[in-house]
Amino acid sequence: MSIEVTRHALLWCAVINYMLLAIWSILLVLPHEWLYRLSARRFRLTAEQFDTLNFAGIVVYKIGIFLLNLVPFLALTFVRGD
Repeated sequence: MSIEVTRHALLWCAVINYMLLAIWSILLVLPHEWLYRLSARRFRLTAEQFDTLNFAGIVVYKIGIFLLNLVPFLALTFVRGD
């Protein structure tokens, strides 16, 4: 696999992951009460715990995207000499 193909794949991975992150964030904000009630049936969480858990998940996911997609993409871009 060439550097160019790898760069292209990492860029698309980052785009797709950021779209999933945006969907997660929108689902957390807009139908918040419905999503909390749906989760409360299975897990015994307070609303504050539910919000904290989702916020922490969003932060960890965002850091993962940055470290596993964007940093390698930038490194390959610098190696290529653009």
